[in-house]
Amino acid sequence: MRFTILTPDAQYPDDALVERKVAGPDVEFRLHRTRDPAAIPLEDLEACDAFLVWHEMKIDRTLIGKAKKCRVIVRAGVGFNHINLEDAAAAGIPVCNTPDYGTSEVADHTIAFLLSLARGIPEFQDRMRRDIRSPWQYPETTCMRRIRGTTLGLVGLGRIGTATALRAKAFGLHVVVYDPYVSRGTEIAVGVQRVESLEALLGLSDIVSLHCPLTPETTGLMNAAAFAAMKPGALFLNTARGPVVDLDALHQALRSGQVAGAALDVLPTEPPSPDEPLIRDYLAQADWLKGRLLLTPHGAWNSPESRFDARRLSIETVMTYLTEGKLRNLVNGDLLDRSRMRA
Repeated sequence: MRFTILTPDAQYPDDALVERKVAGPDVEFRLHRTRDPAAIPLEDLEACDAFLVWHEMKIDRTLIGKAKKCRVIVRAGVGFNHINLEDAAAAGIPVCNTPDYGTSEVADHTIAFLLSLARGIPEFQDRMRRDIRSPWQYPETTCMRRIRGTTLGLVGLGRIGTATALRAKAFGLHVVVYDPYVSRGTEIAVGVQRVESLEALLGLSDIVSLHCPLTPETTGLMNAAAFAAMKPGALFLNTARGPVVDLDALHQALRSGQVAGAALDVLPTEPPSPDEPLIRDYLAQADWLKGRLLLTPHGAWNSPESRFDARRLSIETVMTYLTEGKLRNLVNGDLLDRSRMRA
């Protein structure tokens, strides 16, 4: 049987070489690289048996309603906030994601953020860049602290939170976690301390790191009140999702010194507006912020190996369903009337 797979927002430069190798010769790929749903030809939508999507385009009834043959939507990545799960379920289409790639990379990135701030590397680098010839001095930098014995608070103990906890323990950090959705006893298996509220975690932690999904519950979770509840002078890391953090509240917390330093791989709007107060001061290299804020472009997941895994695993998920009817990593199961799945 021949299948047609539509990718509206391909995030790779080649002609789906990985995807074609996994799918085999009886699969046709319709590739586009756009953010505009209107740019997808109607004939491609009508022909597709599956959507294999990245993160650049909103997937809702505008596209789903025209894809009458589509049997499954697979996200080549973890987050699926851009996919309207209700619209897919109403059409009887299961939505799956690809959570089993990039875990090591994001955990490594988190630890790299932590080490960079706690060892004062950004401030040292700035000093060296400004004047490398004067006798070297070692003033106390804003973010520097001994890592061993420091308390790291993790908001979320899923795959990446767990991988981060295991790495942190190797550095001698005491790890506390808050995750109301992880079963009791998970913290015992990982060897970390569980707390029962976000407020408790913020009050205990010298470093706070986010590893939670973006949901209505977590949107704006780190707001002015949350930053005020942190230990004065704590460090803050986010490699999860940008909208979990109120950027203006973080700006004020950094400006006041309540937060000593922050490192963000994700932002509420990507790319961000240069007019955002925190982004404006970062770009201007404001004296008060130097060495205290690290930004990376939603790249914590990225490595050659991780890019390959995201592509391979996502097309495997598509083909497993199209050829065998087996779902993996279903994310709209609670909305989907299974009897209405398109067979």
